[in-house]
Amino acid sequence: MESVNMKVKGMSCTNCALSINKYLEKEGLKNIKVNFIGGDVSFDKDASIPKEKIRRGIERLGYEVVPEQHHHHDMPEGHDHMHAHQSKSKKLLGNNFQRFIFCLVFAAPLFLHMLGVHISFLMNPYVQLGLTLPVFIAGMMYFGKSGIRSLLGGVPNMDVLVSIGSIASFAYSLYGTVTSQPEQFMFYETTATIITLVFMGNWLEDKSVQTTQSALKKLAITQKTMANKIVYDEKQQEQTIQIENTKLKVGDMVLIKTGEPVPMDAVIIWGEASINEALLTGESVPVEKKPDDKLIGGSTVENGTVKAKVTAIGEDTVLSNILKMVRNAQTEKPPVQQLADKISAVFVPVVLSIAVITFLANYFSGDHTASASLLRSIAVLVIACPCAMGLATPAAIAVGLGRAARSGVLFKNARSLEVFNNIRQVIFDKTGTLTTGRFTITGYMFFIDEEQGRRIAYSLEKFSNHPIAKSISAAWQRPDEIKWSHIDEVKGLGMQATGLNGSTYIAGSYNAAKHLTDDASHNVYIIRNNEWIGWVDVADEIRPEAGDVIAMLHAKNIKTILLSGDRKDKTEAVATQLGIDEAIAEQTPEQKSGWVAKLNAIAPTAMVGDGINDAPALAKAAVGISLSDASHIAVQSAQVVLMNNGLKNLPLSLGLGKHTYITIKQNLFWAFLYNVVAIPVAALGFLTPTFGALVMGLSDVVLAINSVRLNWKKVV
Repeated sequence: MESVNMKVKGMSCTNCALSINKYLEKEGLKNIKVNFIGGDVSFDKDASIPKEKIRRGIERLGYEVVPEQHHHHDMPEGHDHMHAHQSKSKKLLGNNFQRFIFCLVFAAPLFLHMLGVHISFLMNPYVQLGLTLPVFIAGMMYFGKSGIRSLLGGVPNMDVLVSIGSIASFAYSLYGTVTSQPEQFMFYETTATIITLVFMGNWLEDKSVQTTQSALKKLAITQKTMANKIVYDEKQQEQTIQIENTKLKVGDMVLIKTGEPVPMDAVIIWGEASINEALLTGESVPVEKKPDDKLIGGSTVENGTVKAKVTAIGEDTVLSNILKMVRNAQTEKPPVQQLADKISAVFVPVVLSIAVITFLANYFSGDHTASASLLRSIAVLVIACPCAMGLATPAAIAVGLGRAARSGVLFKNARSLEVFNNIRQVIFDKTGTLTTGRFTITGYMFFIDEEQGRRIAYSLEKFSNHPIAKSISAAWQRPDEIKWSHIDEVKGLGMQATGLNGSTYIAGSYNAAKHLTDDASHNVYIIRNNEWIGWVDVADEIRPEAGDVIAMLHAKNIKTILLSGDRKDKTEAVATQLGIDEAIAEQTPEQKSGWVAKLNAIAPTAMVGDGINDAPALAKAAVGISLSDASHIAVQSAQVVLMNNGLKNLPLSLGLGKHTYITIKQNLFWAFLYNVVAIPVAALGFLTPTFGALVMGLSDVVLAINSVRLNWKKVV
């Protein structure tokens, strides 16, 4: 199976996405995701199905597939929108704003007539026909074409309702004009105002929906910058040339100065600098970087100058991976949206039926004139709004995921947002999650001269790469180290050395000392000539934010559990220090995985680990959350990644998940309530079609504004 990503222009609501989805299913494609907000379409296809055939099929439905060079992931998403906007603007009436202004010019005089301002020549039916005709043609070129496309796609959209309402009022008025009975048949202003106001609503909706994408656009726009590439002339003298970062190749050398963005993922070869990675990790404090440190493309050099070698370009960069993850998560449908989709799919036929019943009931049972009855059924058509239901979930998800990404929290799927709402327990791994993974000496004792003991310990441990050994050699560094004739590291035991005078020395675990003592409580045992001469204890530093995070979870009545492979006394000491409810120690990775499954069966459980070592356990949790070094996000097994190793973002991720779900529920409630109330009100004649068109346009804007609130809403 081959994975295909496409950018499709022209989708305006969920029904558009549903009709493309339906077509792709019919073609036998798998894992289909269609996001009408960003225009992203992805699917897995068999090698035997030509991509060109799929592209033609989507275009037959009336949508435009953007050629691949225009939406290559190296380019910022903003570029897509700019390109789309330019190509649209070249066409006359290429966007909703232009259509709205064009229609408004002709409809404005008819508005005056409706408002009771009687200008005698406006009463002439032929003048009204002349003013309405350009608006009607513009409306049919857009709504009519879109409505027919949606009917062909098998999922009728809102444009079908607007078209039928406009055609009905226009045809009725035209009949009156031709038969010279204009006084009963004058609905021209209804036609013109419906079309004009729906264009206005669409334009407002476009603006609102774009705002929901703003966080993602901010990330994407940094993908395209200029770079100072280092080149050498014939005399091998260094020079720099300015090129676009998309033209860089792996292995190229670049010069990055104060205030400049890092053009692509790279590693520092020369120089030191303070790097601001806030855009990617949500961490506003600059990070100090020196030679051999990694730089993430899209971060900014705040102070300093470095030469760096490009290590990844295009789709392989950290920023591209982040954008890919966020886009994929946006196209995912959480369970709550499936109900809205089912309703959207049958919505238009149901409303058409209600409109017909409204006309018949008013005309035959309500003793209303044909004109009054038609007006009511047209009001039903234009007040109904399946868009509101279609927009409810994607708008909230777009904002929630965007804010999360900006704060250094990556959701790999939209389902996690919804699951977070129910989390009752959080399991933590210890080393590298609640602790920093950096060790400090907490106690030591030598049965010989202390200075001599520290000298022996340092001289042995400086040759080891083990984190515990490194912490001891860093703390006790000295110039008068012992010279060894032979030294090596024995796995599971520690460092073994022979001095120039033939004495033997060991710095190792309890395994090296158990024939000399029963005391197994220390980390490092120092042995000289088979005699135990001292011990050193170290502790992993607890993350400074860990206590606050645990306290916040307890305030929300979430149970905390520490699950570690470390010794029982160590694990319990950390749990006690942080106030964690339960500690489970000395567990292998397989046992950890079993515990997570068991606890998750009792209540929905999130697991926080370091992503790579804890892969099986993270996969078993309702939501797996990993703390990640940004450069490793692509290999994480978790559904949620806290960038920059930031445990402090855990409450934010839980809060955003919960509040995004709350926003979706509010949006769906408003969308359902609006339609449940508005349609009967229109059917009973309490709403004119004009007012209906205005309210319908604004209903989507209400949802978009409610969703955008997530950007600054307090969620923790």
